[in-house]
Amino acid sequence: MSIKVLIVDDSAVVRNIFSKELAGDPDIEVVGTAPDPYVARDKIVKLKPDVITLDIEMPRMDGITFLRKLMKHYPLPVIVVSSLTHKGSELAMEALNYGAVEVMCKPGQAYSVGDMSLSLIEKLKAAARVDIKNLEHISSTISKQQVKLSLTKTTNKVVAMGASTGGTQALEYILTAMPVNAPGIIIVQHMPAKFTNSFAQRLNDISTIEVKEAEDGDRINTGRALIAPGNFHMVLRRSGANYFVQVKNGPLVKRQRPSVEILFNSVAKYAGSNAVGVILTGMGSDGADGLLKMKKSGAATIAQDEESCVVFGMPKEAIKLDAADKILNLAKIPEKIIALAQ
Repeated sequence: MSIKVLIVDDSAVVRNIFSKELAGDPDIEVVGTAPDPYVARDKIVKLKPDVITLDIEMPRMDGITFLRKLMKHYPLPVIVVSSLTHKGSELAMEALNYGAVEVMCKPGQAYSVGDMSLSLIEKLKAAARVDIKNLEHISSTISKQQVKLSLTKTTNKVVAMGASTGGTQALEYILTAMPVNAPGIIIVQHMPAKFTNSFAQRLNDISTIEVKEAEDGDRINTGRALIAPGNFHMVLRRSGANYFVQVKNGPLVKRQRPSVEILFNSVAKYAGSNAVGVILTGMGSDGADGLLKMKKSGAATIAQDEESCVVFGMPKEAIKLDAADKILNLAKIPEKIIALAQ
């Protein structure tokens, strides 16, 4: 059964490109297009799409306002398509906050049409599997979270986390629970270039710990989380007793850049039993083999459970390999990280 897609964008060029590129995949059917939210509203009721792609800078009604109305009255998976401007990436983060499941950038800015279509097809297939009610539940859980965990003493443990679809909400839940002296954290979240910087800034604003987009050579310190920049791999390195990250180019791994696999493999090599590995919600298998390497090197490993995942893909593959010591609901992961860091 094909995935029914509605494309909402004020650009006729973008609507045509998306329609043409998606037509080549047998699992996807573009059931319609709309130049603005008013036309989209009628087509959603009539065509009942499984997923919609949504531009956020549009005339008559902006995409954020439409998204909020949609999630209230007719919730369904939404992929936000944004420009790579500073404003575009800020709006994309706002859209994720209001219930969008994925963000991607328009072709011609950082991606060719070919790269864009591969990314879009993958995101549509992931979005079609999303349980919107679960996403809403996680969002409400985040908003109710008030208690920060405590860590009795400072630790030099390294916590490595990997996530994809639904990961922005999961990471927000985990990072906002961390105490000021939390162990150093390194993160790969599948997200386009520039969007990761806005994501890191947003998390930094609402967390006790420092959260920043990683730069080459950044040290891993207590009370700091580093997020791999979009379109670059991030690896752990060690100099004496100090850990730092290297940010580098390289081919796609498991169809991703940044790749969780690349990060976890480096953590297994350089941190071994001094690390904690956490694999979170997302489609595909990126990070599963790497988590197994971490476990074999002596690291403690955690996989998010199916019940709390937006898409139970990456954790499922890790569990199949017996790579996870613990399979936990998202609600239990922050306190387990702190317990393991003690």
